[in-house]
Amino acid sequence: MGSPALRAALLPPLLLLLLLLLLRLPPSRAFPGSGDSPLEDDEVGYSHARYKDTPWCSPIKVKYGDVYCRAPQGGYYKTALGTRCDIRCRKGYELHGSSQLVCQSNKRWSDKVICKQKRCPTLAMPANGGFKCVDGAYFNSRCEYYCSPGYTLKGERTVTCMDNKAWSGRPASCVDMEPPRIKCPSVKERIAEPNKLTVRVSWETPEGRDTADGILTDVILKGLPPGSNFPEGDHKIQYTVYDRAENKGICKFRVKVRVRRCGKLNAPENGYMKCSSDGDNYGATCEFSCIGGYELQGSPARVCQSNLAWSGTEPSCAAMNVNVGVRTAAALLDQFYEKRRLLIVSTPTARNLLYRLQLGMLQQAQCGLDLRHITVVELVGVFPTLVGRIGTKIMPPALALQLRLLLRIPLYSFSMVLVDKHGMDKERYVSLVMPVALFNLIDTFPLRKEEMVLQAQMGQTCNT
Repeated sequence: MGSPALRAALLPPLLLLLLLLLLRLPPSRAFPGSGDSPLEDDEVGYSHARYKDTPWCSPIKVKYGDVYCRAPQGGYYKTALGTRCDIRCRKGYELHGSSQLVCQSNKRWSDKVICKQKRCPTLAMPANGGFKCVDGAYFNSRCEYYCSPGYTLKGERTVTCMDNKAWSGRPASCVDMEPPRIKCPSVKERIAEPNKLTVRVSWETPEGRDTADGILTDVILKGLPPGSNFPEGDHKIQYTVYDRAENKGICKFRVKVRVRRCGKLNAPENGYMKCSSDGDNYGATCEFSCIGGYELQGSPARVCQSNLAWSGTEPSCAAMNVNVGVRTAAALLDQFYEKRRLLIVSTPTARNLLYRLQLGMLQQAQCGLDLRHITVVELVGVFPTLVGRIGTKIMPPALALQLRLLLRIPLYSFSMVLVDKHGMDKERYVSLVMPVALFNLIDTFPLRKEEMVLQAQMGQTCNT
């Protein structure tokens, strides 16, 4: 090929020609650019072929985002020097970094960017409840609230994290809206106790239970408390319980009290009736008595028995029949024992002025005498012409004399003796006595006070 000197002389021009040819060749499509990627390795893919002798940047790929590039002066390559790329994240993701990148002369993009999944604020845990989420607080995650037993959800049950980083609904809460539970006993039926109109009824106080936190703030009873004596009739009992949320629970039941009765009795004609309790209930006792001048025939007392029938026989009041044919004065007085009071008027002669005046006053006060159960006994004369008289009945002279001697009544002067129903000598008079004074004295007797109550109940009174 010639001498070495000639080859050495031709070498510089050839190298210059080769360099010029290389500069005029178009860029290779297989190697679009060079430079470092501005994106993190786990977010951006780029060409691994780099040429340090070119000013191009590496291609941009943004995970969960889109890249829109514009080459300078309408160039073909999107990674050439000066290329501008707009970065947009997909729905549910947000851009961290600049929204526009520029390929710089140092073969690097002007910033590093990444599309991160949007995240909503952490939900507050509701008191007495909670929530469960599909994907935490990230975009499109669905969270469902729930409440503890006894509480009710208030608000949206399900919320979703939206693109604006806000939840689709307001935070829910758990409120105690369920009333506490309380169970009352069943209806209680009772029979009144003997000789009473009431019966003692007891039960276990019902215990309420709150379905939420188990705490009750108040228990209110409406009606008689357990252990009370319930009268005849239908009684409503109500318990009301409250919880801390002021919800209330109510339960009700009834207490029925029945009185067993024999049927009402009536006082006998010309008599009185005094009954215990209500007068016709099981165990009640009715006692009977007659007004002055009448004797009780039949049972003096009757009891309402368990078979709801009255004991004894029906009483009646018959006019008192005094037997003046008895042999002794004591036997005569025994007929009046606990039945009548006696006012014995004694005079030695029927012409005695005090006797005649006294007898006239007593006749005018007959109603008061009958009201106070007073029988007037007259002893007129001196034995053997002594006459004893009780109403229309005449006693033998000997019996009249015995009566005077038994009661130590003077034989030759006017006098009166008041004897009570127990045969006791209560007062003596040797002169006239006004009926009102006599009646006032008798009205102080203990037995008479009971009679006055009965007579008031029966409406028996004297107008004069």
